[in-house]
Amino acid sequence: MSHPPGTAASRHVELIDLIVEPISAAAFSPYGTLIESAEDGKPFGPDEAQLDLARGTPRFYVMRLHHRELTFRHLTRHLSVTQCLASVGGHPWLMAVATPGDPDNPEALADPASIRAFSIPGNVAVAMHRSTWHVGPFFEAERVDFFNLELADTNLVDHHNCRLDEQFGRAYRLVLPTPVSA
Repeated sequence: MSHPPGTAASRHVELIDLIVEPISAAAFSPYGTLIESAEDGKPFGPDEAQLDLARGTPRFYVMRLHHRELTFRHLTRHLSVTQCLASVGGHPWLMAVATPGDPDNPEALADPASIRAFSIPGNVAVAMHRSTWHVGPFFEAERVDFFNLELADTNLVDHHNCRLDEQFGRAYRLVLPTPVSA
């Protein structure tokens, strides 16, 4: 079966290696907030997650995910909510993100130039800005559970995708940095 030139089926998809970097508050700031442990009683401050849960009923649940290959062809975002993720049981994990761009436009596409991948230790969480493009979590185990804070209907009515393969002719492979030997 042949496809007209320029259609998704006929487009060549370039596989791009995306180096995974250790997450830090500064590196993650265009995409959200890194939530690290703090002493009990610490006052709320600007370095903490600024949650936006006003557009629906908040839902906090444990999400079970299964292992998948470290490649992706699409990103997802939620226009109505800041989403928080953390692994249950301290498992390290990976995710890729792209800046929110036009956060209120459901037709907006992700900016491939803003895509970055992070390794996240099991003792921290992330709070993504509203409309941050994301994919993951990725991990090495067969399955890992994650704490997830979003809205009750996020996966039904607020799940916007950007097909990187169809829109930009790209797919990405997460690559862990090679340790420097002494």
